[in-house]
Amino acid sequence: MFDLTLIGIGTGNPDHLTFQGAQAIRDTDLILIPRKGENKADLAGLREEIIAKVTDTPPKIAYFDIPKRRADDGYLRGVDEWHDAIALRWQAAISAHSDAQRVSLLIWGDPSLYDSSLRIASRLNPKPHTRVIPGITALQALTAAHAIPINDLGAPYVVTTGRRIRDEGWPLNASKVAVMLDGECSFQSLEMADYDIWWGAYVGMKEEILIQGPLDDTAPHIIETRAKARADHGWIMDIYLLKRRAD
Repeated sequence: MFDLTLIGIGTGNPDHLTFQGAQAIRDTDLILIPRKGENKADLAGLREEIIAKVTDTPPKIAYFDIPKRRADDGYLRGVDEWHDAIALRWQAAISAHSDAQRVSLLIWGDPSLYDSSLRIASRLNPKPHTRVIPGITALQALTAAHAIPINDLGAPYVVTTGRRIRDEGWPLNASKVAVMLDGECSFQSLEMADYDIWWGAYVGMKEEILIQGPLDDTAPHIIETRAKARADHGWIMDIYLLKRRAD
């Protein structure tokens, strides 16, 4: 039996790591780091940079390759099978270091918001004692970067995905909607003249890009900027907040 700690590391800026997260890194025996291909090698590099910044003697690091996700048998089933496959990669990496009693993963953003690490951890056998260290979320970083509140006064907001915006449209009774995991610029499926947008990519990092304004005016710029940034870096993490304009 081993202890597993999921450490939220924010959105890529090493300064966003909490003192609690830094201490957890120093206390661990083994850190698992995913590899997602050569084009995304700097994602592993950023994790290595964070570890080096907060430790004098770094813990052991075990790398594992992220398997490809199937997309030919339905979204939810594909994700479920993908999580099974990732859990097997975790299990193999941990088994190769059987002396490690305290194992950690550095989670982009926060382990509790649109991240599947907890679901993957539940598939391990034997099940470890799992601890979560919260991190700064992409949503927090976005609203801070634009210097705006997430909600209107006394009004609800919704956090959802691009897929649900495309499939279901604007969520009922929401004055603002934060959209995550959107690789298709799903705001195009809305009546764009009715909304304002606050968009950000690589938020909190030196590569940060921010765009805001009426959605119908800014959408072409966002689409073009996003495509160029993804081509330049080989990867992109972005998020945006939409607000419906008053009738």
